[in-house]
Amino acid sequence: MATISLCMIVKNEEEVLGNCLNSVQEICDEIVIVDTGSTDRTKEIARQFTDKVLDFEWIEDFSAARNFAFSNATMEYILWLDADDILLPADQQKFKKLKTSLNTDFDAVSMIYVILRDEFGNPTFHYRRNRLVKRSKNFKWIGPVHEYLDVSGNILSSDISVEHKKDEKRSTGQSSDRNLRIYENRIKRGEEFSPRDLYYYANELRDHRKYDKAIIYYNEFLGGKKGWVEDNIRACLNLADCHVHRGEKDEEMEALLKSLSYDAPRPEPCCRIGDLFKAKRDYQTAVFWYTTATQMSKDTAGFQNQAYLTWYPHLQLCVCHWELGNVEKSVEHNQNAKKYRPDDKQVLFNEKFFNDFLKSKKGKK
Repeated sequence: MATISLCMIVKNEEEVLGNCLNSVQEICDEIVIVDTGSTDRTKEIARQFTDKVLDFEWIEDFSAARNFAFSNATMEYILWLDADDILLPADQQKFKKLKTSLNTDFDAVSMIYVILRDEFGNPTFHYRRNRLVKRSKNFKWIGPVHEYLDVSGNILSSDISVEHKKDEKRSTGQSSDRNLRIYENRIKRGEEFSPRDLYYYANELRDHRKYDKAIIYYNEFLGGKKGWVEDNIRACLNLADCHVHRGEKDEEMEALLKSLSYDAPRPEPCCRIGDLFKAKRDYQTAVFWYTTATQMSKDTAGFQNQAYLTWYPHLQLCVCHWELGNVEKSVEHNQNAKKYRPDDKQVLFNEKFFNDFLKSKKGKK
């Protein structure tokens, strides 16, 4: 059986840390908690689970803190989590099974990171991250902010999910500006940004509603032509978002179309292009784009918004085909949407409307 060290960096996480550690304490053989300057009960809570609670002076560098945590691990494999992550009971059982059967030839195990779920409990936004890594490989974290674990070798893609459970009621305070502040301090010091830095700095600007500046940095990132294909596609989508907020429809369309130049079309840009044509009542063209979205592969390494992969294009095709007079196709696509969201109010409304319409039509005959 493989042995596992959990390594975490924390600061002022008293409201969520206990839930995180409770969800994995039976899986991990060692827990290493590195505190970067908490002023609340975080360390007190951590000591309820482990005596390996270490201090690390915050130097505006997440990788430095994470690498310090990793350096204090002693087990065969290292698991990393953030304080607002948890494993649900079903995934805890999957992890326990993995632990007993893990082939030590694997250098790392990737897991699904579920960021959001809809009102029915279905994942709506997720992506993969390398969560469990072999300690002897000495993998390192890279980047002071939006850091990544530089992993290579034999990687197992597991079906285990880690849930992001950030408490929306938590006070954000200055922490909401933390990442943006780190980037801007780096600019003041004259540091040169990597393509990854440009991309994530643009994301921070967008998140802080600095859309004009975000557009500049997205274009600089894309213009450099050195980004990871998934980041390129996401940058186009985020760039389109910025133009939405500026009311620039033509530029929004241009950004969405640009995403098609990097790889096979993805469902999200196809649906969003369809939305623009649908808004112009060009239903035939909208049908083309929504239909394309339904035909695309659902297996990519990047961020995935499940709505565009599943029910959303079908619901829009239902509307478009109705407007084009294709009643049977309209009904068919509503039924397809229902497979994914059987209790959705719009789907159920459409279903009742179709039933009433068809009964009325039959009665007139």
